[in-house]
Amino acid sequence: MRRGGLLLALYAHSLTLALGALFALSFTLHAVGGVRHYNAEQLAHGETPITLLQYLSTSAVWFESLQNWQSEFLALGVMLVLSIVLRQQGSPASKPVAAPHHETGHA
Repeated sequence: MRRGGLLLALYAHSLTLALGALFALSFTLHAVGGVRHYNAEQLAHGETPITLLQYLSTSAVWFESLQNWQSEFLALGVMLVLSIVLRQQGSPASKPVAAPHHETGHA
């Protein structure tokens, strides 16, 4: 890490890369499972199955994905806002609960 270069750049952005990879993996797994379910429904109704790329162009995959991610983003947003507004006694990442702003330098 001391020499810099590619390893340092990857490490500097490792959280973004990890979360992006998890998002891509979860979306891919959702799409693969969704197309299997969609094709099973198609076959049950005597229609022809479609490919994964065709499934990605349907409104079903986007509706399901965005509906799922909406609840995830809501939960994360609430935790983020609450972590800014509220404090927990004894938390190492928080200023002391009873300390006034002028003592800690935090607004």
